[in-house]
Amino acid sequence: MNKELKIILAEDDEGHATLIQRNLRRSGLMNEIHHFTDGQQALDYLEEMKMKKSDLPALLLLDIKMPKVNGIDVLRKVKGDPVLKKMPVIMITTTDDPREIARCHELGCSNYIKKPIDYENFVDAIRKLGLFLLVVEIPDLKKA
Repeated sequence: MNKELKIILAEDDEGHATLIQRNLRRSGLMNEIHHFTDGQQALDYLEEMKMKKSDLPALLLLDIKMPKVNGIDVLRKVKGDPVLKKMPVIMITTTDDPREIARCHELGCSNYIKKPIDYENFVDAIRKLGLFLLVVEIPDLKKA
């Protein structure tokens, strides 16, 4: 994986955010992680990245149920933006409603990970995500 890849984590639950970051690290992923607690903060950061042409390429890990701007609206804006639309977006959420999952995929999310209620399963899912991210190629948005 590109060592310059910035991971943007939009997650309002501090406990979940800590678990995600800790277990991505445990999987061997040492990329920079920027954590935001609401959708508007994430959108503001993405807009700043775009204007500066910095911090690209990037990957967005996105919760659905967040304050200010929810994850569905963040996903819609990212995938509707000519520069950001290539950025992979992985939904990480407790929502398991099949209509919600289908809507995220229709809007262009790269993957959808349901947060297991069970701690060990959640930790395992995030470690597997980290291992996956170590080998996947992410598009460089600077060349978009």
